[in-house]
Amino acid sequence: MSRPRPATLADIEEAALALPEVVREPETGGRPAFSVRGKAFAFARGPRKDAYDPRTGEPYDDVLVFRCTAEDKEAMVGDPDSPWFTTPHWNGYDAVLLLERDLGRLTAEELREVVTDAWLQRAPRRLAKEWLARAGDHPSR
Repeated sequence: MSRPRPATLADIEEAALALPEVVREPETGGRPAFSVRGKAFAFARGPRKDAYDPRTGEPYDDVLVFRCTAEDKEAMVGDPDSPWFTTPHWNGYDAVLLLERDLGRLTAEELREVVTDAWLQRAPRRLAKEWLARAGDHPSR
């Protein structure tokens, strides 16, 4: 039996662009943001003082943000072994953070599920419903 493949940045892009009406900004290169009808669901964030390395005090320069439900956020950041986290800035927002350097702690399939769930949170209801009907029920639903 083969081991699941660790997730990579390319997996985020592949999963996001496989979903309907997704736009990548910038179109090529750079740290991407993915949106559906103008609503971002997964993006790379620049350094900010609210997310920093507790050992050095330096702001993280590799933070990734994914939209999610409040329940998923609680479960994802509540697990002490999880790579997912949040900061006070994100209190009240249905989103989780992940350091790019921790992508390999997830499998490609786990990351694909998170990206799909993020899209489902931001896509218009009708578009999401149509996609789910075509794709079969999403595993996390």
